[in-house]
Amino acid sequence: MKRRSFITTSFAALGASALPAIQPIQRAGKPRLLLGCAAYSFREYFTTMKDKEITPKPGHEPMDMLKFIDFCADNGSTGAELTAYFFPIGVTDDYLLKVRHHAYMRGIAISGTAIGNTWTHPKGSAEREREIAYTKAWIDKSAVMGAPHIRVFAGNAPKGMSLEEGTKNCIEAYKECADYAATKGVFLGMENHHGIVADPDNLVHIIQSVDSPWAGINFDSGNFNTEDPYADLAKIAPFAVNVQLKMEIKRKGAEKPESSDIPRVIQILKDANYQGWFTLEYEVAEDPFVAVPRILKELKPMLA
Repeated sequence: MKRRSFITTSFAALGASALPAIQPIQRAGKPRLLLGCAAYSFREYFTTMKDKEITPKPGHEPMDMLKFIDFCADNGSTGAELTAYFFPIGVTDDYLLKVRHHAYMRGIAISGTAIGNTWTHPKGSAEREREIAYTKAWIDKSAVMGAPHIRVFAGNAPKGMSLEEGTKNCIEAYKECADYAATKGVFLGMENHHGIVADPDNLVHIIQSVDSPWAGINFDSGNFNTEDPYADLAKIAPFAVNVQLKMEIKRKGAEKPESSDIPRVIQILKDANYQGWFTLEYEVAEDPFVAVPRILKELKPMLA
């Protein structure tokens, strides 16, 4: 049975009454998209990656979080997503407060951060406890830093585990973390990032099952490798609490990616009355120090 058919059939078997009652996010007023930039756009130029020292790519001065905030301020980005991977090894609260102070003094809002978690491990396993502890630690760090949102991930089901079991495990771990995030005022936005959330229906099912006002979808415009990525993005847009813009999409079966239809992505979000961050996460080969300022400039009037 095809993956999408399996998911659809499984939901039908549950019956409508078995599904949680959470509905698409209802917002007063009109759509508002706020321009931000993700530190991940400069991933090759940081000196640390997930608590390991790395050699930055030559050609530019090495990047750190304070310099990235300066870059955002100097290039028209209102918000900065400070990806957790690139913080100093063993980052302290003192450093996080320094970052918070620097962002405020430069007039930059810290839109959030991102962690590399996996929530499909079975209950009681050391792996699951480690991933939950890691998530809670970054919830604490986000609260200190004043970051209101964390991009989180479902991950792949371990070898030999069914999609259904992986989904169940993810929901349980997500619920526990969302309950903790609620005490700190931090949103956990699950990204449509392959694995068990490669299909929009399963991602929406997970969000509905977690049923927390502090949980939602991190809408990534480039991560659905399906027959019709834009139709699938429209399915998740009503549950979006944060948005990442990619410059390319890749359809199922296509040999090469194609340029993202940015006006179409924006319209999908406006149709869902989305209000919040619209963050550029640049992953194309061109030098980001050249491409990102140009793209930010082009995006500004499109979001007005």
